[in-house]
Amino acid sequence: MIRLNIWLQIFIYSFIFMNTLIAQKVEITSEEMHAENIKKKVHFIGNVNIKQNESWIHADKVIVYFNEHNETRKYNATGNVTFEFKELKHFYKGSANKVTYLPLKSQYILKEKAIIEDIVNKRHVHGDKIVLDMLTGNAKVQGTKKKPVKFIFDLEKAK
Repeated sequence: MIRLNIWLQIFIYSFIFMNTLIAQKVEITSEEMHAENIKKKVHFIGNVNIKQNESWIHADKVIVYFNEHNETRKYNATGNVTFEFKELKHFYKGSANKVTYLPLKSQYILKEKAIIEDIVNKRHVHGDKIVLDMLTGNAKVQGTKKKPVKFIFDLEKAK
């Protein structure tokens, strides 16, 4: 009976999770998953892949947090995080040790060895913390004394 309740709880959380992320289909695969009903969060552990439209995140671990209405509040991805974020006018590839996604703001916060490659504008940014707004394409980058911000871009040759 207890084992059945756990599987029922996982099914319910999975159903709520898939139906509350801004009405878009989100697919998450992992080696392990467990839900914390009272804390309103779901842990995905081991080879985690999140796919939404053409965007994806790969990480060792992802925790998805919900609000009191069971709407997705944020994702926290940790451990060897790689990603591609694609929207109509923006396309970014990169990596970081930690990535937080705030779906209601369409904002990504990358921390620790954060690297973003702007495919559309042919620019690369390295920093300790990068905040990327997918609605505007704006980025705020912070470095440290030992590892300053690095910005690399190509100049177009005059014809």
